[in-house]
Amino acid sequence: MRTTVVEADPSDAGSLHIGIAAAEWNRNITGKLVEGALARLEDLGVGATTVVWVPGSLELPVAARRLVESGCDGVIAIGVVIKGETDHYHIVAFGSSDGIQRVAVDTGVPVGNAILAVHEPRHAVERAGRGAENKGDEAAAAVVGAVLALRRLAPGDSS
Repeated sequence: MRTTVVEADPSDAGSLHIGIAAAEWNRNITGKLVEGALARLEDLGVGATTVVWVPGSLELPVAARRLVESGCDGVIAIGVVIKGETDHYHIVAFGSSDGIQRVAVDTGVPVGNAILAVHEPRHAVERAGRGAENKGDEAAAAVVGAVLALRRLAPGDSS
């Protein structure tokens, strides 16, 4: 049996262009998630970033798709959906998450999910704090790692 292990090479991060699709809705929180993502991307040595602000989380999939089409190597989707008294919470949370997953699968470009679906505003605030607890930071690290690992796989490689 032959085993091939493919891992990210962090020294390649400088060649990356990472897109961030961020929702304006709850910008007091999404803004902190974007800050966390940008800080992590800078720490990782990513060469270029593009941030696109859209009205809400339901618009994130189309923004992510456009970022991919514009040449981004990976995308981070950032939004906040807070449970209310109607089923709208479920529609937005599932619709936006499903949409960004479809973008990733359809295009083969990693899309990180930093769309917070929470029951209380304080839960979102906690996940948008400084450092590794920031879900924007976490999604940025995941996207860069995925892009760099996948770059090392040749197209059609089944090693």
